[in-house]
Amino acid sequence: MTQVDILILSNGPGEVTTWVRPVVRALRQKFGDDRSQVRISVILSPCPNATGKESAIALSFPEVDRVQGAEHFWQFLLWGKTFENWDWRSHGVVVFLGGDQVFPIIIGKKLGYRTVVYAEWQARWHNLIDRFGVMKPQVAARVSPKYAHKFSVVGDLMLEAQGQLLNPNSSLSTDLIGILPGSKAAKLTQGIPLMIAIAEHIHANRPQTKFVIPVAPTLDLQTLASFADSQKNPFVETFDFSGASLIISEDGKSNASLKTQRGLIVELSQENPAYNLLSQCCICITTVGANTAELGALGVPMIVVLPTQQLDAMRSWDGLPGLLANLPGVGSSFAKVINWLFLRRKGLLAWPNIWAQEEIVPELVGKLQASEVAEIVLDFLAHPEKLAEIRAKLRRVRGESGAAQKIAQIIEEEIGK
Repeated sequence: MTQVDILILSNGPGEVTTWVRPVVRALRQKFGDDRSQVRISVILSPCPNATGKESAIALSFPEVDRVQGAEHFWQFLLWGKTFENWDWRSHGVVVFLGGDQVFPIIIGKKLGYRTVVYAEWQARWHNLIDRFGVMKPQVAARVSPKYAHKFSVVGDLMLEAQGQLLNPNSSLSTDLIGILPGSKAAKLTQGIPLMIAIAEHIHANRPQTKFVIPVAPTLDLQTLASFADSQKNPFVETFDFSGASLIISEDGKSNASLKTQRGLIVELSQENPAYNLLSQCCICITTVGANTAELGALGVPMIVVLPTQQLDAMRSWDGLPGLLANLPGVGSSFAKVINWLFLRRKGLLAWPNIWAQEEIVPELVGKLQASEVAEIVLDFLAHPEKLAEIRAKLRRVRGESGAAQKIAQIIEEEIGK
């Protein structure tokens, strides 16, 4: 076999964990572990949701030979040289697993490599990309017949990653509710007090119910707890919430937790990824974002909440809106305008609803009150058949399994060309 370089382009923490991990594993299964024949490189591009740990995560995959961080991406895109001046073999494939779909075109031309794009919802540059692996047939259905031969339905990579990480012995708990308030201050400011206040109302009616927050790896426990402290977060009292304090066990063996003034204990889990834990939840209360996609892939029912008590709180938008909302001094004003416009035209917010083009899981937007949201959750808990229906719809809306192996097959075909 000719010596080959496989260059994977990716960006954020979700893409590295749920797309890159299963694909590089499938590639090694297909091509073997002889690095003198097949070398796998990962180059990261900037992402507004990046944590700074993406390079370390990618390097931890034993299938990967070398990684370049996002801070050096533009230099590589413009001049074709990595920061460490990597050598490149004459034959290779550029594989897109996150970022902008124009990147593999530019880099593929510079290196003289074939290009393969994994597309969840939209495939671009049909005339310039060599092959597409798409999650669902609907993505390929919108393509001109002249490019249809480039498209293959491979299924859902996120489902693949979670299938590798899930414990087959994990089982659903009818008394466990997950709380996913996000990882950035913009969401935590309102999310922590609102969601824990919701939990207090549920617990008052169902004392057997337990609650857990899967803590984002980029968030330390003290910072998370500060958003439940009325002295540090003025929004604590906005949601009829009296606050909570951080409890860390002295032996260091038990999970940390938040204990509210009303006596509720909310466990803080630092397991990452948290798929095993989330798969045990009967329902989750979550903010908008990638976590709705993860829950959807796991088939876990959810209620999506987006409180608007603070219009300038949401500043985690992608692209130009995110840049404007985070400008020093004037960012707050931009955020208010952007969010006002967003609320007027919002459409569907949760990824499973966007996939299905219908509201499979409830989306609650506005000046939310904890007691009202709690009543909705309690109704679901009292009618498990409603939760079962949501689970069934979530499973139907996702793609097939086996996506990583199918992408590896496409890459092998392109190497042959």
